[in-house]
Amino acid sequence: MKNLLLTTSFAIALSAPAFAAGTHDGGHGETKPAAMMVGMPGDAAKVDRTIDVTLLENDEGQMLIESEPMDIKEGETIRFNITNKGELEHEFVLDTVERNAEHKIEMAKMDMEHDDPNRIRLDAGASGEVVWTFSNSGTFEAACLIAGHYESGMHREVAVGEQMAQADVEYTSGTIKKIDAKAGKVTIIHGPLVTLDMPAMTMVFRADETMIANMSEGQDIEFVADRVKGKLTVTQIK
Repeated sequence: MKNLLLTTSFAIALSAPAFAAGTHDGGHGETKPAAMMVGMPGDAAKVDRTIDVTLLENDEGQMLIESEPMDIKEGETIRFNITNKGELEHEFVLDTVERNAEHKIEMAKMDMEHDDPNRIRLDAGASGEVVWTFSNSGTFEAACLIAGHYESGMHREVAVGEQMAQADVEYTSGTIKKIDAKAGKVTIIHGPLVTLDMPAMTMVFRADETMIANMSEGQDIEFVADRVKGKLTVTQIK
């Protein structure tokens, strides 16, 4: 009788459902980040370079992820320094376009804060970082998956290849003449813009807040400019 009771108790224990805790650590049963297509968590002591990222909303109602072009060499370890300069909570997620689309649907049903190395959620005014090694070539995505934010423009392409696309970028020498941080504009006395087929002159360019914060009047710079939404914009600086 005693053995029968023990056997019955053991059978009930095996058949009882297991209830998960209320936290959300990791994905929805998906592969762990170490095996993700977009890569794996990086070693902060072996970072190849840093990309500054700004999360914000603008006066046109858009939500944006602003940074230099996210063109990355396969195998590079990148430190993303992320600052939320908006008035709302935002997140920064690195993944494939397809996985972001799937997760966005789930987030629309129930907002969840994750504790995964490929993402970070920041309150307004907060800063943080994601250190990531891009071990596979392909086109990936940085995005905010909080309901409604992606649709408002908060996503951008992350291009990973065997040769970093930036290697072929033509930098132009110039001197910063004037900075209008409030308007997001900088006046530069510059040499020829070869990629844009423009001669040397003095011109006004758009630039994001993070880039302007690292500029000063009279500073000699090397920069890359491109047309962004029809406006000449400084996209890279060194």
